[in-house]
Amino acid sequence: MTRTSDVTGRTEAATTLQQSGVDDRTADPLLAALAAGVEAIDLAQPLANGMPCSPNHPGFRMVLSRRHGDMVRADGGSAANEVIVTGGHVGTHIDALAHVSQDGLLHGGLDGAEAQTGGAFAVHGIDAVRPRLCHGVLLDVAALHGVQRLPGGYGITAEDLAEAADRAKVRPRPGGVCLVNTGWSTLWSDPPGYLGLDSGVPGVTPDGAQWLARHEIVAAGADTSAFEQVHPGRGHATLPVHRILLVEHGIHIIEHLRLGGLAARGLAEFAFVLAPLNIVGATGSPLRPLALVSGAR
Repeated sequence: MTRTSDVTGRTEAATTLQQSGVDDRTADPLLAALAAGVEAIDLAQPLANGMPCSPNHPGFRMVLSRRHGDMVRADGGSAANEVIVTGGHVGTHIDALAHVSQDGLLHGGLDGAEAQTGGAFAVHGIDAVRPRLCHGVLLDVAALHGVQRLPGGYGITAEDLAEAADRAKVRPRPGGVCLVNTGWSTLWSDPPGYLGLDSGVPGVTPDGAQWLARHEIVAAGADTSAFEQVHPGRGHATLPVHRILLVEHGIHIIEHLRLGGLAARGLAEFAFVLAPLNIVGATGSPLRPLALVSGAR
């Protein structure tokens, strides 16, 4: 049953192929899979004024710049439009490799100061992240511990990730994406609680990040603001997992995901759609990731 919090879509490829007279047996394998029925599950949080935003980044703001009736054409038609102001790391988003440096160096030992000359990154910007359809897994660490939501500041270790993978009978694959459910997105409607400045926020520890890196994934994501463990009262004082994944291993990080629907349905393996905005030289991009599963599931 589709939940209102999970925006889904189903293909109409089967009907289209039948009406066009195309023989399913000779169709492209991807088209054949679509004809069999595919469900797209939206993993993005809604973008709205007042939503949670890390204090390290400018927030999101949308305002109508023209409303219906401000200008009416001779035939009675009118149009409305808006202005949107947002940082690249607000809401559900992906970090480019240019987002973090260590001792002045980006991934691959490139000089960060030189790369950002001119106000945009010449290398490792979000425009370098090509759209892809890849293997995805969900490791439900909250369910592993029998809770709806992990406690603030909990550190998700390599052991946690391995046990969650064993429990779901899945493994991250090279070139794929690994998502980690902490249950923290249940606090999305409470921005101070979600950001957890006092309580801390659950997240992956450095040894957990090394476990992910050993699986040679292209990106890792979670339903929190920083992906990694945030200790109570310390905020984002240090972010070692960002260093390990972005700088040392060239693995992108996806934050502020909405994973409750996948977790509730026990969907641990799926096709993952990753398509950042093509913003030249930016350090991150808003993202609307999709998990694709068989329509029969």
